[in-house]
Amino acid sequence: MNAPQIQGGRGVVTRAGGVALLALAATGAGIALDPQRALWAYHAAFTYWAGIAVAALILLGSFHATKARWPVVLRRVLEAIPRTLILFLVLFAPVALGMNKIFAWVDPQGSGLTGELLHLAHHRHAYLNVPFFLVRQLLYFGTWIVVGGLLWRWSVRQDAEKGVGLTVSQRRLGTGALPLLAITLTFAAVDWQESLDLHHNSTIFGVYYFAGSFLSAVAVLVLALYALRREEPFRMLSADHWHALGKLLLAFTAFWAYIAFSQYMLIWIANLPEEAPYFIHRTKGPWGAVGAALFLLHFVVPFFALLSRDLKRDPRKLAFVAAWQLVFHYLDIYFTMFGGLMPAGPQPHWTDLTALVGLGAAGLAFGAWQLRRAAPVPVGDPYLQDSLRYQPQ
Repeated sequence: MNAPQIQGGRGVVTRAGGVALLALAATGAGIALDPQRALWAYHAAFTYWAGIAVAALILLGSFHATKARWPVVLRRVLEAIPRTLILFLVLFAPVALGMNKIFAWVDPQGSGLTGELLHLAHHRHAYLNVPFFLVRQLLYFGTWIVVGGLLWRWSVRQDAEKGVGLTVSQRRLGTGALPLLAITLTFAAVDWQESLDLHHNSTIFGVYYFAGSFLSAVAVLVLALYALRREEPFRMLSADHWHALGKLLLAFTAFWAYIAFSQYMLIWIANLPEEAPYFIHRTKGPWGAVGAALFLLHFVVPFFALLSRDLKRDPRKLAFVAAWQLVFHYLDIYFTMFGGLMPAGPQPHWTDLTALVGLGAAGLAFGAWQLRRAAPVPVGDPYLQDSLRYQPQ
């Protein structure tokens, strides 16, 4: 099977790149005017998009680990998403350069920490210090970029070489890398989010960040395939393929809610002084309303919507639910990060929007550019025809 290059992809790269430049330039102006607030906004947007890219790599590894055949036809699109981590390593520079404005532990006394918080900052200095923090980021991104790069390279090589040899290599790497990807994402969750609030101390938080990011990675894949649905290779996607993606959305909507409840229940029942303040700040006043909105709109509404078989088999409706979940995953990130930074309640800032759009558009441009460099489907995969004939049992 031969697959033509995606038509119109160059326009997506150009338009998304232009939007990214404008939005990131506006965010840069915001950093010049109000450094701390704009850097908080940038860091939240970075955490949102980079987490989705890593979760997409975990999803790809999971497909290889389970030897799944049904997603082969859509795998090349999924493979392009983690490739954006090369770009996100570069886009981490403002976070690295502005750490003293983002993280109170960088300069505890200069940040105004007193009492218990100052004690916690000094107690955790062996882990939370600038050199070690930056080394960890290089280790995280190095792991993600190498694994994602090898899976992409072997998949593209297989287009020409055919055979099962590269399929075996991808399955071995995808399977073997999963524990390492899980560990690095967990530590990234602690570094990027949990360390913002020294009162936040949850052993399940890495899984919580993974659950939301993984759900959003499936949502991004659904939206990407919906945007490509008129391209020749993707016209072959059947209702069964969309149904399978919808079932993944449903499963991880429930999983995110389960982990969120587990974290709340365990911390609240234990009622330890070093853990309880995290939820005390987020269950009262304006933040309590945000938490209730997340429960209703990030779980209840999409969960019951996704129970519909007809909805999961309708690409347009499924794409709407996917976009909905992406919106509320950002609200979840905002709730987690800003709940400790602004205990009195949300204080929206225009850089929240420019950073979110800028980083997202940059990722879209880079991912679309990557996708244009190869066949849009893995034409050399020996199981492609099985994927095209997919009918769930």
